[in-house]
Amino acid sequence: MTLSDNRYHLRIILHGKEAQNVALRDAVRLLRDHRYKIDVRVTWEEGDARRLACEARQLGVDIVVAAGGDGTLNEVINGLMAADSRLEMPSLGVIPLGTANDFAVSCRIPLAPLEALMLITEVGPVAVDLARVNQRYYLNMASGGFGAQITTATPDELKRALGSLAYLLTGMSKFTSIAAVEGQITAPDFSWHGQFMVLGVGNGRQAGGGHELCPEALLDDGLLDLNLLPKADQQTLTDTLQYFMLDNGSVMQDQMIHRRIPWLEIEAEQSMNINIDGEPVSGRHLRFEAVPGALKMHLPRTAPLLTGNTESE
Repeated sequence: MTLSDNRYHLRIILHGKEAQNVALRDAVRLLRDHRYKIDVRVTWEEGDARRLACEARQLGVDIVVAAGGDGTLNEVINGLMAADSRLEMPSLGVIPLGTANDFAVSCRIPLAPLEALMLITEVGPVAVDLARVNQRYYLNMASGGFGAQITTATPDELKRALGSLAYLLTGMSKFTSIAAVEGQITAPDFSWHGQFMVLGVGNGRQAGGGHELCPEALLDDGLLDLNLLPKADQQTLTDTLQYFMLDNGSVMQDQMIHRRIPWLEIEAEQSMNINIDGEPVSGRHLRFEAVPGALKMHLPRTAPLLTGNTESE
């Protein structure tokens, strides 16, 4: 699809706090001048992005664009998947307007609205997997343990003011109250029981403002990457802070348990918090599974998370 092929109908689902984004307004105006049909729908409260995405699929929109952060992207995906499965699935694009933009950054999606919108209109979509935990879908990462505690505890105001540095400050302030999670993890040819400090179940690679929990994950391999940091001794608490907040994970990689699996189940001793693409979920029993080729996305041809690009990273 190119600028000369302007038969497509795009719906941009825009997070409400970005309603006055001048750069995005200019980008939309430019493409409309090239006779693209683009409608913009602005969210007001939780659940709007999901509802608007579901409506877009029902109306036969060709391309749905999530314009916001990772949470907006998650809601849009769940809205698309909630629509009548007999209807054709729109392809999905991303205009990154959030604080961390973990998924977009890991895929090298441009952060400038015009460049991101040009990518969507000029590069054809590719099939990617989704992940599902219980009945909720996600595209990028589910994290538990220390990482989920930090992400959940970081105020939105602090994230807006300081960006990913906000996670570091929250991690330091919460350091003395870090608690390991105890439970049983079961997957094909894998069973583990114990206490863990960090859990990543990745379809994508990074979370929490650029920290690679699952550095080898791929979007199109039909599998999930499980990375697990068991609790060892008191020194592990110090290493965990360095692992998650300071060193992008390289210090602790040799201590992580890693598996690439189609599904896994976690049975915890007590209710645990899991952060799914920025959205909190809690429970004692969680089942994760890969959903291969669930949707098509407009990604850079050189996106590192696509199988064909692994050798050129």
